[in-house]
Amino acid sequence: MCASGVSGSCPSKARLLVRRAESRPTPHAHRRVHVSSVTGISGTRKRLALAGGAASVAAAVLAVGVATGTAGAAPERSADTSAGATAQALGLGAKEKLVLKDTVKDADGTVHQRYERTYGGLPVLGGDLVVHRAEGGKVEGVTKATKAKVAVASLTPKLAPHKAKAAALKAAKAAKVATAEDGKQASLTADAAPRKVVWAAKGKPVLAYETVVGGFQEDGTPSRLHVITDAATGKKLYAFQDIKNGDDTSQYSGKVDIDSKKTSKGFQLVDTARGGHETRDLKNAQSGKGVLLTDADDVWGDGTPANRQTAAVDAAYGFARTTDFYKDVLGRDGIRGDGVAPKSYVHFGQNYVNAFWDPDTFSIYYGDGAGGKHPLNQLDVAGHEFSHGVTEATAGLEYSGESGGLNEATSDIFGTAIEFHADNAEDKGDYLLGEKIDINGDGTPLRYQDKPSRDGDSADYWDENLGDLDVHYSSGPANHFFYLLSEGSGAKEINGVKYDSPTKDGSTVEGIGREKAVKIWYKALTSYFTSTTDYHGAREGTLKAAADLYGEGGAEVKAVEAAWAGVNVKG
Repeated sequence: MCASGVSGSCPSKARLLVRRAESRPTPHAHRRVHVSSVTGISGTRKRLALAGGAASVAAAVLAVGVATGTAGAAPERSADTSAGATAQALGLGAKEKLVLKDTVKDADGTVHQRYERTYGGLPVLGGDLVVHRAEGGKVEGVTKATKAKVAVASLTPKLAPHKAKAAALKAAKAAKVATAEDGKQASLTADAAPRKVVWAAKGKPVLAYETVVGGFQEDGTPSRLHVITDAATGKKLYAFQDIKNGDDTSQYSGKVDIDSKKTSKGFQLVDTARGGHETRDLKNAQSGKGVLLTDADDVWGDGTPANRQTAAVDAAYGFARTTDFYKDVLGRDGIRGDGVAPKSYVHFGQNYVNAFWDPDTFSIYYGDGAGGKHPLNQLDVAGHEFSHGVTEATAGLEYSGESGGLNEATSDIFGTAIEFHADNAEDKGDYLLGEKIDINGDGTPLRYQDKPSRDGDSADYWDENLGDLDVHYSSGPANHFFYLLSEGSGAKEINGVKYDSPTKDGSTVEGIGREKAVKIWYKALTSYFTSTTDYHGAREGTLKAAADLYGEGGAEVKAVEAAWAGVNVKG
């Protein structure tokens, strides 16, 4: 059973790590309540992977009219009225069609239209592109996920579907995907028959099969492994895991305000002011819909993990603070820009040491951590998971290599910004990720953005082999870039935490402030990044974003260039 309760397997688009939500009351229906925190709980040493929230190229949905927001401007929906004309203007072949995914409009009238592509009716994985238009509609530029010409000799595969399925199952077994928590693989099977696609994310486009294999990963996380197989030779071209490892009282955030919905029988943990977000208890199952949290007197949690409501309070609080950040700072109304809220599920599995975002169920799932005492739902972690959904709805950064590292860093960057924006005295903003969860049992956090290598695995600087690292470690240079752009290099103390951020070439970087830095990253994500953006592409995108927001040749553009140079990404 998968996390969403679908028998057989779980969505592979999910990204791991916790996030939490809070509700805001409406007249007569809600009452504000408070939450308090308990800290200092010990844990076993285990590294948690903050999983990506953006769907991989191969999992991207060809959704029409999904809106995204821009920094300082509200998201705008746009009908797909110009896809055919755009395809013709770009010189695409007769078999190529464009499907509008989202539209971002800048304050000066510039429009950025993000398209997915089909070829002969088949999805082109890695064929996405962004068209940049001036206010009058003139095309000023195009950002493409692939520069290769999309064409294949034949749409008839030489390889039979059952052979592609067999190859996918072999890959799943090698990845230690199992049909149950006990690790058995005997009955491992594909979720559905392989589907034909055009694979264009790496090298020359080829006809391929995409097969999805469900089950469980080694740590009990639901699995949905996508395997791309060459439809002519049977060679495995690519594989990616779509689910990644990632008076009321909260455990981590002290006394906080959350909202509840009054009913004839009491109160429900529902946030009608923020899209109807629900917080539900899975009761330590790994599937199903759980139960909606209810309470007789509208007093939730006691700050201890022994009280099952406490984790729900953290989840509700994290969701609310994250939603408010996106709306107040970035002008974005929810994950997809449409105001619709996901659901949050607490108490996933038995002592599950992780959390994840699942786009197929549009939900976030939180484990209780080692011994059931370290719920994976601190505020920055909650923001991290929510942000994976935002990345999926926008750039769709492929969850592998350098683009996968950028995917992870994006969630880290927004998670940090959310924590600072919340301005909570019990969980002050910092450039550390998940520091209060104490997953290693020694008080160390999951991430250090000022010097990522402090965790023992992450890279501080870019090099040509960076893409070979796990995406949670190749995220390091982008996290480091964000810190340098926000705060600058060298030693300093912020909110009681000491930092000392170096640069690769020994240069001095002057920060421009966290709010400007996060707006630049968001603008680049929504307007210039594609599914295959690498570190040098991220540099180019953030330079364009800084120029769009603050003017060409300004201090912000120069700071972006200096911060990238500091992590060894140069033009």
